Amino acid sequence: MNPEPGPQDAPDPSMLDPRFLDPHQEIVRRDGLDDHDIDQVVRVMDGLRRWRETERRLGEAARRHMRLSSTDMRALRYVIALTHRGEVATPGTIAAHLGISSASTTKMLDRLAAGGHVRRLPHHTDRRSLAIEVTEETRRAALEVVGRGQARRFEVAARLAPAEREVVARFLHELADLGEPPL
Repeated sequence: MNPEPGPQDAPDPSMLDPRFLDPHQEIVRRDGLDDHDIDQVVRVMDGLRRWRETERRLGEAARRHMRLSSTDMRALRYVIALTHRGEVATPGTIAAHLGISSASTTKMLDRLAAGGHVRRLPHHTDRRSLAIEVTEETRRAALEVVGRGQARRFEVAARLAPAEREVVARFLHELADLGEPPL
């Protein structure tokens, strides 16, 4: 699934380049950076912007294809991952993973079960709990729709040299640690 580029893919320097956005350095300090350095930073920021937009479009396409919400998709991926690790997914573990209430989890599981995406089975060791399994049809669809994209992203990261992967990982983790929504 390779969405066609749109107008959002064209760089807009006024939205990314502090020389245009903040010419008086009221917010973004550029001390010690020459134009080449700033151009590189802007390219990194543009790459992040393009990736966020691509990820948004891919996620929307996957959800439309499977007719599921983003929370539904996260729940299914989580149940599939637990199953692959030999662990049992329960409504409680799903709620904790998603950070939603047990009532919301019940409604979501009702919807997923009605749509033929999951089955509720008796838990094999805890008779008070249920085991949640993704149906084979949904597992295959998720593998095809979401898994193939994940495989391509993994291949891109694998092509980087080990030192490059460390730099990229550190950079992305530092961005995530800022705790601020990206603009």
